[in-house]
Amino acid sequence: MAVTNSPLVIPAAEPPPTNSYPEGDIKDAMDPVYIPPDLTWLWILLGLLAFVGLVIFVWYRWFRPGRKPPPLPVGPPPYRVALSALSDVLSLIHDPEPFCTEVSDIIRTYLEGQFELRAPDRTTEEFLYELQNSDHLNTEQKASLGSFLEKCDLVKFAKYEPAESELKELHDSALKLVGDTMPMGEYWKEDAA
Repeated sequence: MAVTNSPLVIPAAEPPPTNSYPEGDIKDAMDPVYIPPDLTWLWILLGLLAFVGLVIFVWYRWFRPGRKPPPLPVGPPPYRVALSALSDVLSLIHDPEPFCTEVSDIIRTYLEGQFELRAPDRTTEEFLYELQNSDHLNTEQKASLGSFLEKCDLVKFAKYEPAESELKELHDSALKLVGDTMPMGEYWKEDAA
């Protein structure tokens, strides 16, 4: 058998007509379509984190081991102590300076115990300035208290000698302040003090 070197000729195929594919044949590629990511897992995770945070907050706030309940007040309420002391101080009404010192101290101690105002360890001016930012007393009570403390300071520091009637008015204004600022529903009569 003889080998011939003749070139192998492959007939060219006819190109398929454009856009005229028979049914079921391969179609052209389409543009990509955006499919949003599924974030369900993120919402579930955030919900679980919020729930765990809430459980930890509740446990820490109310059920934490070693948590001590707030201390209960010991002794009589401040208004009863003040009313009793104001009743006792009437024995000093004939001596203006000790009387005014005691009445002023009683009211200052009452205000500290009843409203947590730091009254006993402040000057009158400092205390009245702090009192302006407090909402424990109304405007009329603040003005009355300011006048009361200034009159007491006149007797204590300026050696003013008031008449016994003025001292009785100071005592009455102290009783009125305690009576007006004690908790609602408490029974108070001047002669019971």
